[in-house]
Amino acid sequence: MARTFVVGGRIAVIASAVALAGCSTTAGGKSTATRSVSSTTYIAALQGGVIGRLSDLDIGTSDRQRALEAEYRALEAAPGGQPVTWAGRGVSGSVVAAAPYQVGSQNCRQYSHTVTIKTEAKTARGAACRNPDGSWTPLS
Repeated sequence: MARTFVVGGRIAVIASAVALAGCSTTAGGKSTATRSVSSTTYIAALQGGVIGRLSDLDIGTSDRQRALEAEYRALEAAPGGQPVTWAGRGVSGSVVAAAPYQVGSQNCRQYSHTVTIKTEAKTARGAACRNPDGSWTPLS
């Protein structure tokens, strides 16, 4: 399953991690299934993301999921300074990650997430570091 996302005005097609769950390869005539982690695992690792810091943010579960997916896409693949946008029911947002930097052996990025409900925009900022399994852990 491929998903289409708007990244900085361009359309990027990103294959969902869930689509990889059923992939397999053959080695010497034997089938070996590849092990995959679902996208919900990556989203859960964000621990609510920086939008979780907006305590008075009143959005639905599906919109919050869209927002967290955008945070993950911005951290994982977006060029520094390029917004990753998302839209839901009466709410939209934009996540902008800065250029990656190293902390020990981990890649880290600072990022901001602006959520707009009707005409009111709220912004939260934070940083996260990438784990060896591909998930991102927010810095306190």
